[in-house]
Amino acid sequence: MDNLKEDFASLVAKTPISDGVDRRGFLKTALGSGFAAAVLPIAAHSAVATDSKGLTVGEVTINVNGQAVPVYRAQPAGKTNLPVVLVISEIFGVHEYIADVARRFAKLGYLALAPELFVRQGDPGSYGTIAELQKEIISKVPDAQVMTDLDAVVAWARANGGNTDKLGITGFCWGGRVTWLYSAHNPKVKAGVAWYGRLVGNNNELTPKNPVDIAGKLKTPVLGLYGAQDGGIPVTTVVQMQDALSKGGSKSEFVLFKNSGHAFHADYRASYVEADAKEGWQRCLDWFKAHGVS
Repeated sequence: MDNLKEDFASLVAKTPISDGVDRRGFLKTALGSGFAAAVLPIAAHSAVATDSKGLTVGEVTINVNGQAVPVYRAQPAGKTNLPVVLVISEIFGVHEYIADVARRFAKLGYLALAPELFVRQGDPGSYGTIAELQKEIISKVPDAQVMTDLDAVVAWARANGGNTDKLGITGFCWGGRVTWLYSAHNPKVKAGVAWYGRLVGNNNELTPKNPVDIAGKLKTPVLGLYGAQDGGIPVTTVVQMQDALSKGGSKSEFVLFKNSGHAFHADYRASYVEADAKEGWQRCLDWFKAHGVS
């Protein structure tokens, strides 16, 4: 429960009125479209829109032990042998922002895959408040399930034009924590970039380990992009993670943005900090390039 409280504290920043756009027009209606009800209204004036010209985009379905897992796929049209990047969502699931991030990667030559990792627990887009979403969906998602789903997504990529010898992962908030964990879970991952993912917390049956617990044995280099003003992820926990990483050999690094809080890359929310978001994005691309993903 403490973990959920910390995540909640990070996420409840105020959001501005969405420039008069009809609320219903923003609702998440299909994978990669619209936005979750819990984040409305949207900061429409700052939301980035990446077109799909020259890309193949849309939903694919992957069977994982009998469960159909929807995945938003974006890639250069007609291309194969592509570097692969897994794009892991916040608690709001694969909505327009996550799909747009995938398209941004695809424009740069990646096969970008954003799986809906909450599919067994329900539709995260349908809950009107973050508190309800945390209680009804997020608190019921086992880490083991997430790791298995991501393994299946990587296998799909390998069979569908992706070069998984050039495999990267990036994630935001909830997905940032997953980025650390999956980078430890799958030795095929060349590099990870974790955006403001929780680093410490209570361990339980569903979440038996947190990033700080795997840091000393981590082999994959992960870049952590965090905000010094994050109310739910104190700088003290970043320091704790850095200390744990120093006992291992992953050569992971942190960049702490002193003027940003949580979700500073989320261009559809009031938390967005344009300068830090752009710098973080470039650092993400440079990190992948430096570690054999691009």
